[in-house]
Amino acid sequence: MKDIKILAIESSCDETAAAVVKNGREMLSNTIYSQIALHTLYGGVVPEIASRKHIEKINYVIKGALDEAGCTFDDLDAIAVTYGPGLVGALLVGVAEAKAISYARKLPLVGVHHIEGHIAANYIEHKDLEPPFMCLVVSGGHTHLVIVRDYNKFEIIGKTHDDAAGEAFDKVARAVGLGYPGGPKVDKCAKNGRADAIAFPRGHVGSNIYDFSFSGLKSAVLNYLNSCRMKQGLDGNVIYSSKTDRPDFDPFELVDPDENITVADVTASFQAAVVDVLVTHTVEAAGQYGFKQVAMAGGVASNSALREAMKNACEAKGIKLYYPSPILCTDNAAMIGCAAYYEFISGARSGLDLNAVPGLKLGER
Repeated sequence: MKDIKILAIESSCDETAAAVVKNGREMLSNTIYSQIALHTLYGGVVPEIASRKHIEKINYVIKGALDEAGCTFDDLDAIAVTYGPGLVGALLVGVAEAKAISYARKLPLVGVHHIEGHIAANYIEHKDLEPPFMCLVVSGGHTHLVIVRDYNKFEIIGKTHDDAAGEAFDKVARAVGLGYPGGPKVDKCAKNGRADAIAFPRGHVGSNIYDFSFSGLKSAVLNYLNSCRMKQGLDGNVIYSSKTDRPDFDPFELVDPDENITVADVTASFQAAVVDVLVTHTVEAAGQYGFKQVAMAGGVASNSALREAMKNACEAKGIKLYYPSPILCTDNAAMIGCAAYYEFISGARSGLDLNAVPGLKLGER
C-alpha cells in the first residue's frame, strides 16, 4: 500500500504550527512557533495580535516542517488544516494558507476539527490504541467526555456548562499572581502545597451526571482569597493582571496567617478539586459504558496531578490509560495530520470554499 504523507496546518489560537505525518501515525516533523511569551505581557491571548503573528510566521513554519521531514510539496498527498473551533481570525490565516497550497499544487484539501485532532494525538505515540474508547478532552477552551466510536465518529456524553478546566486554571493563576499561562504554573506551584488544606467545592450538574462545571469552584477560590485579604485589613477583590505585578512571587507566601495557609496550598487545593471531578466522571463513565480503554487529550492532560490520579483510578478498575507527551497535548499540527489521515482514507475532502467555523461542534462537518 502506498504511503500517504499529509502536510497539516494548525493556527486555531496562539500557536502557529505545521507538520508532516505519514500514514496517520508516523510524525515526520512537528514545527511550532509559540506566542506564549508575547501574550504573557497581557495576561492572556489577545486575538488580534495572535492573528497578525500567524500571518508573519506561517510560511516559515511550513518551510521548517517540510525541511525537517525531508519533503517537498511534490512528495505530499494532501493538505490538512484546522478550520474550527478557535479564534476566527487565527483560524482564517491557516485556512487561507491551506487553500492556497491546495489550489497551487493541485493537492486534496482536508478540513479538520480541532478537538478531533487532540483526540488523534494519542494515535501517534500509542500504536496499539484503536477505537472504540472513552476520551477526556480537557483544555483551555473545552472540557468534553467523549466516546470515540470510530476514527471519525464521536459521541459527547459530558461537557462543561460554563468554564473549561483550563480556563479555570488560568483565572485562578491570575488571581494568585502566577500569571499566564496558568495551567503549567499552577501545576508547578501546587507541588509545594497541601491538596487538603482548603475544602473547595466539587462542581456537579444535576441534569447529566457526566457534565462539568468549574465556574463555582473558580468563584470559591476568588472569594476565599478576598476574604483572607480583608481579614488582614487589605483591599479585597484583587486580581493580578500579569506576571509583572508579582516578579518576586513566592509560593510559600502566607494567604491566611491565622490558619498557616500559603499560596501553594490554595493552588494545590484548587487543583485537587478540578482533578477529582475529572477523574471521577471519566472512570465512572468508562465503567457504565463498558470501556477498558481510556485516553486523555488537550493541554490540561499534561497536568502531572491529573495524570497521576487518573492512572491510579484506572489501574484500580483494570482500565488501560493513554495520554500523549506534553508537546502533543498542547496545540500542534501533528495531531491535525493524524486526524486528517483517517478523514482522507474515508474519502472526505474539503472544497476551496472551506471557511473558518469558530464555534464548530464536535461531530459536525
